[in-house]
Amino acid sequence: MELLIEKGLMFGNLIRVDSPVLVERYNRALKHLTGRETEQNVFHIDISGYSPEIGDEFGDDLYLNHKGVNRQFILLTTEQATAPLLNAKLSTSRGILRQFIEENRAELFALTARDAVAGELVNSVYMADTPAKLFDIRKITIEADTTSGTVAAAAKLGAMIDRFKTAPDGWYDDVLIADMIGMAKKTGDVLRNPVSLRKMSFGQENFWTAHFGGIYIFRDVEHPAAIVAGPKDAVGDLPIPYTFDLRDRSAIAKFLSLNDLVEPIIKARGIDAAAILHQKMDFIVASVAAQMKEDLTGATRQDLRRLGRHYAAQLPPEWQGLAALLRWAEEDGPWPTITSDHPAYFYTLRAKSHVDADLVNRLLAELTPLDIRQLFICHKEAFYDAYARWPEEKQAYVVDFLDHEYQVDKAGARAALYGHVDPAPELPHVSRSDLMARVGPWGAITRGRG
Repeated sequence: MELLIEKGLMFGNLIRVDSPVLVERYNRALKHLTGRETEQNVFHIDISGYSPEIGDEFGDDLYLNHKGVNRQFILLTTEQATAPLLNAKLSTSRGILRQFIEENRAELFALTARDAVAGELVNSVYMADTPAKLFDIRKITIEADTTSGTVAAAAKLGAMIDRFKTAPDGWYDDVLIADMIGMAKKTGDVLRNPVSLRKMSFGQENFWTAHFGGIYIFRDVEHPAAIVAGPKDAVGDLPIPYTFDLRDRSAIAKFLSLNDLVEPIIKARGIDAAAILHQKMDFIVASVAAQMKEDLTGATRQDLRRLGRHYAAQLPPEWQGLAALLRWAEEDGPWPTITSDHPAYFYTLRAKSHVDADLVNRLLAELTPLDIRQLFICHKEAFYDAYARWPEEKQAYVVDFLDHEYQVDKAGARAALYGHVDPAPELPHVSRSDLMARVGPWGAITRGRG
């Protein structure tokens, strides 16, 4: 992983904490949340305030995320909004934290000028010891304050001011006035500079969790289902009409189509579909060439085309299917029959533009592991896991490609691939619960019980 770290492809965009003042504030918040303190003088933090250096020091990568379902956070600066979320256990967590920071930017800027802000993404589940427990996660509410309780104190002072203004004897209440003066010394002028944070809650209907090998939960769609990365039998009965695993390709394809979650790349508007197909094919050739111990250092498209001709007999059906689709697009060839059973099928799709587009693209990335760019952009956890098992030749090629082709213009690359930016998480909305949503269209063969 050293090469990934060196190129900023792992632990990239973290916030450096090297000021004694900020270290002291962090420790105060850390003690407030966990009862522990760090001995580090210089470290880096993600959007939640998690530090890989402190995680290594504690021997606990979940020191701010107890049991993987109680995400706590420490904010030292609003600049954390641009940082990644490391060791994510729920796909919605980073979007929630980012929206919280953006919608309270002015207030957080004022608060973090004097203290750290500590908080938690609160839900009713404290331990997900069975897969079914994950379905109890319905709503995430953000609770936050400075370690000295500035926000709570400001709310209390505001109530005192209201009482002072409205109570008949308020002007003569010496105790109330003294309390107000004492509280104002702590909070400042809350009339001119209100110190409050918006109360924010987020529905958790559709999300991915890293628990139990990875589970995609889709509840707020017309035809609900869960999709697990491992064998579906291992998760037992889930409280959702249908449970699939990644081997149920036809069922997943039908699920995506019935819920109108995907579209064919070749028919999508605003993108160069042929260029995307060419790139996917290059990734597959590179994977084959790496297995054959070819040196891919500085490999160009022409080099990969040469290697593709050389190893034509070894190219997998994923490449063959994409090549047939490309011949239709560029050379007026016959329309290829690529059904959901074909290994190339999911390589031909992308998420439609909707609030769960990132979640669907994450699922597609897991179904198309040879597309290393999609895997890196949409499913970092799966990418790092796969990277550790690749031969050195493929590792070097992938790092070089991502460093020179993706890192230089991330936003442009995402727009070219997906045609839309990350949708922000929305406030809770009502789930559909009609008869078809409960029964589903797949029949009894793959239906989960419970």
